[in-house]
Amino acid sequence: MSGEYDLLVVGGGINGAGIARDAAGRGMKVLLVEKDDLASHTSSASTKLIHGGLRYLEQYDFRLVAESLHEREVLLAAAPHIIRPLRFVLPHEPSMRPRWMLKIGLMLYDRLGGRRRSLPGSTAIDLRKAPHRSILLDRFTHGFEYSDCWVEDARLVVLSAMDAEHRGATIRTRCECTALKRHQDHWRATLRSEGGEEQVAARAVVNAAGPFVDRVARVALGVGTPAHLRLVKGSHIIVRRAYPGEHAYIFQQPDGRIVFAIPYERDYTLIGTTDLRYEGDLDHVAITPGETAYLCDAASRYFASAVTEDEIVSTYSGVRPLYEDNAKSNSTVTRDYVFELEADGGAPILSVYGGKLTTYRRLAEHALERLGKAMAVPGRPWTASAPLPGGDLEGDFAGFLWQAHERWPWIPPEMLQRLARAYGTRIVDLLGEATSLSELGEDLGGTLYEAELNYLVAHEYAHTAEDVLWRRSKLGLHLAAESHQAVSDWFAARL
Repeated sequence: MSGEYDLLVVGGGINGAGIARDAAGRGMKVLLVEKDDLASHTSSASTKLIHGGLRYLEQYDFRLVAESLHEREVLLAAAPHIIRPLRFVLPHEPSMRPRWMLKIGLMLYDRLGGRRRSLPGSTAIDLRKAPHRSILLDRFTHGFEYSDCWVEDARLVVLSAMDAEHRGATIRTRCECTALKRHQDHWRATLRSEGGEEQVAARAVVNAAGPFVDRVARVALGVGTPAHLRLVKGSHIIVRRAYPGEHAYIFQQPDGRIVFAIPYERDYTLIGTTDLRYEGDLDHVAITPGETAYLCDAASRYFASAVTEDEIVSTYSGVRPLYEDNAKSNSTVTRDYVFELEADGGAPILSVYGGKLTTYRRLAEHALERLGKAMAVPGRPWTASAPLPGGDLEGDFAGFLWQAHERWPWIPPEMLQRLARAYGTRIVDLLGEATSLSELGEDLGGTLYEAELNYLVAHEYAHTAEDVLWRRSKLGLHLAAESHQAVSDWFAARL
């Protein structure tokens, strides 16, 4: 065997990265393996929100909302470069929920946020005034505004993995766990990567494989857990910017669901999401024509200018591994996380179901607490006050960006803002001693230079052009086809 570990984490999504980070920070020897890239499945296909989940109030899931709102504050402090406040506008649709119900729900939402809430509370607004008057259909006259946060979801995963590695964990991407053999005091895992097969031993396994959780359970235990798993697909469309302003909209739908419209990557609007039971190929998830039509119709019920399919510039889809609670509707299945600990037959294995970006840190704490019932887990919870890589800003992001402009005046403002948002204080490591754009190496188009690719390979586990253009960044939306090819050629030549 090539290595012995305290904990083998299978799955490089947000839950796996969070658990690996927490465990490594407590002194455990941790190995995380991911068969593809970090955040290459569900965790990069979210609506990209750190939020309490306003709609969960209708399901009386007050504990989940309260925990999520608390975590919203924790994560905003830990990663103010990739997480930012966002105001949401909720138009009142008279044929659906009454205004008094929306008002009471938002008052409760504010209250559950606690006294330490840093974001402004909810307020009633007149949609007949600018800017909403020209954006929404005339029949929408009243609404409400409230706060939540936006996040670069894939970067949240990568930064958590980076911090785990900084604290001693080993992170292996493009490395699949193909076999797990249980012994009384350890697991023997077979791992397959481009370099071939190897075996490692671990005192315990965490199955954080997201939608693949059942597949890993079958590898480990010989049986899956289909009775506990409901796979639900969510799809999004990206259109040219549908309206001015930095606010988002939340649109109620006749089927009882809600759809968000969110400013995205400066030039676009993100619209989503759907909720469909999924039984297809988990490695190739894509939007259907029906979902596309649903999202266009959902937005067109509210926008003065209808959203049509020919406006769509990109789409993405992901599958949520929800815990099966026998809810009638896919949209009302619990988004809370649930653990299944199996330790009777020897070394323990903990399988993770559900969860969401907002609560991943608390999920990790609770996972180690549950694992502690079957093995010794050292240390205490520590992540509540620890910044993620690049998040140790002095003051707010605006102040940090101003200091960056003073330090690197030769970088175009648009480029510097993108780098500051992506890397925070780690921008120093990326730029090094450069004093001009020419010193950043090959110009690959737009605001992308070779120095950034070198940094992403050295520090952020990037192996392909797709890793860079669609997960470490969203430059894939902005760069011309020639630049896409240049990035692919760069990786082909060097890796």
